[in-house]
Amino acid sequence: MNRLLQGIVERLVRSGNLTVTDPDGTVDTFGDGSGPPVHVLLKTHHAERAIAFDPMLAMPEAYMNGEIDFREGDVLELLRIVYQNMGPNGFEAAWTKALESVRVAFRRLQQVNTAARARRNVAHHYDLSREFYRLFLDDDLQYSCAYFERPDMTLEEAQLAKKRHLAAKLRLQPGQQVLDIGSGWGGLGLYLAGTFDVDVLGVTLSTEQHAVATDRAHDEGLQSRVHFEIRDYRDLQERFDRIVSVGMFEHVGVNHYRAFFDRVAALLKPDGVMVLHSIGRSGPPTATNAFIRKHIFPGGYIPALSEVLPHIEKAGLVVTDVEVLRLHYAETLKHWRERFAAHRDRVVEIYGERFARMWEFYLAGSEAAFRWQDLMVFQLQIALRNDAVPITRDYIGKCEKALAMREMGHKAAASGNVRKRAKKVSDRH
Repeated sequence: MNRLLQGIVERLVRSGNLTVTDPDGTVDTFGDGSGPPVHVLLKTHHAERAIAFDPMLAMPEAYMNGEIDFREGDVLELLRIVYQNMGPNGFEAAWTKALESVRVAFRRLQQVNTAARARRNVAHHYDLSREFYRLFLDDDLQYSCAYFERPDMTLEEAQLAKKRHLAAKLRLQPGQQVLDIGSGWGGLGLYLAGTFDVDVLGVTLSTEQHAVATDRAHDEGLQSRVHFEIRDYRDLQERFDRIVSVGMFEHVGVNHYRAFFDRVAALLKPDGVMVLHSIGRSGPPTATNAFIRKHIFPGGYIPALSEVLPHIEKAGLVVTDVEVLRLHYAETLKHWRERFAAHRDRVVEIYGERFARMWEFYLAGSEAAFRWQDLMVFQLQIALRNDAVPITRDYIGKCEKALAMREMGHKAAASGNVRKRAKKVSDRH
């Protein structure tokens, strides 16, 4: 291993069990031998040099390009060693600190998300085939943090719990008009319309998501209550009783936060309520991870709450509830990563080996960031009036329990109908 990279790894990895074999076959070990062993095979000198200069971008790119492989362990275990050694006071090379400082300084230029640019950014990620996303998401195609009320929940159960949790905070009443900003494949909008007898408008910039969501609304017989459109939230003029946005705010960009909340204030009726669900960070503001920005979510940015709240205040809105979900997304990503691995051969058939490796690093890297860095999810309940919701949070749990009981009843009824049909068939034979 070249001296520069060797010196960096030696100073960084004080605990853990890391072995690195370089392109010349030289084997170096790092750490105190604790924990699961991770053995990295560096295949090219190019990867060595690049990682020493810019590890946050070069490491995942080297993995994507097949310049790095593992003899023991995997991407997640390697990142565990790295992040746990970094810690709040861990070693970081001076030039990588300087590089990150430059990225922070220029982050606003990378987040000029005009309407046209926002469409291109969305297409880059969300207009992949519906078959691809079905390989690792839950049955409802929820591509955001699930809500694990119990650690033994399946992914499907936790995503349903997430929808209950959001619905409870919205305080829905029959006949209300609901806006879903960034409606994805339609699962949340369909759930709200079917459960609460409300009318939902879902807006997205993804043509693929719009097509899937529209098909689902017709398949479920909800096309008169749920409408999905390809529209930018900035073009909306209607007024709504409720607004919900899940996993879309990460694509707004720090330059556009004031415009976003000004539009929310204009779209809400006087007694309206919004629930905003977004990835955030518990640490101070920084730049988007270089690999994520370049290859996964161009134009994306994960904010600190300190960057968001001032714009809500300036828009004349009131924050009526704040909840931080910490490890829920790490558990969600674990499920996605395991399902992705189980269907990896099909991913390669659709998009190729390099794409599959890119997504492996993306899923593992994201899980690691939620487990061992400062990423979290926040849910903000927002209103125009401070009396728009009850003064205690009891109503949230009560609503969730009522919804869960209702869903259990529907499930039992459906199971009973299946048994009755099976008995009739059996009796005929």
